[in-house]
Amino acid sequence: MLRQVAPGRYDAYEGLLHALADGELFMLLWQGTPGSPDAQYGNMEVDGHGYAPCVTSPGELAASGWHRAHERVTVREIARALYPERWGVWLNPHAPGGGVGIPWADLRRIATGLDRMPAGPLRVSEPALEMPQFYAQLTQNAHRTPAVRSLRRGWVQPALGTPYLVIGLDLYDGSAAAVDEVRAMMRQSIGTVPEGLPVSTVALSDAYDPVALWLKAHARPFYDRDAHGVPSQHVGSQRPGYGYPPARHR
Repeated sequence: MLRQVAPGRYDAYEGLLHALADGELFMLLWQGTPGSPDAQYGNMEVDGHGYAPCVTSPGELAASGWHRAHERVTVREIARALYPERWGVWLNPHAPGGGVGIPWADLRRIATGLDRMPAGPLRVSEPALEMPQFYAQLTQNAHRTPAVRSLRRGWVQPALGTPYLVIGLDLYDGSAAAVDEVRAMMRQSIGTVPEGLPVSTVALSDAYDPVALWLKAHARPFYDRDAHGVPSQHVGSQRPGYGYPPARHR
């Protein structure tokens, strides 16, 4: 799979992520030994993004010429450890062409389930579709749902898959009861969406979701309880690849 990855080959890159998800990596330790208190992974920076270098097999470990210690871990294990610190992994940096980087946003997808999140890099922008009936119904239902503070909207174009409308949920309360209220709100509103248009939601409290980060930075609420439910003008700007390194590193 590594040999098939090239700039613009998002299908091959996605295949690599699926292959990695159930595999293992050999993390290169800059100091210490596996399990020791002073153990520390190596680190490298590419275009302002941090990565921990690693190799994909014993053969690649030998080819790398690495003479310090290394740690063998499952990919899901290292993904869970690194993505909260916004660190990715760089596979086989010694290889011809410099290897392949997996940014933290994709480690998060591996850690939480690749099929649960869209394939990046994502393009997020303002929705161009006019759906006044849906937004009016959603605003009305949100006003009757005490857990909802505000709502935002965006148009998400994954690297692979169907574009979709996303509703950003800003909640007063993240309890199970509040989440159930919001699910009911969406079910009551979705009937006015044009047939065939996919709609998803994202919690704006999620500090690691690229879509949530874009909505918080670039989209004003179309429903805001604190502003007495008066819809505000929607603004935003398209940021291709938001949250990911440039495509040439894939």
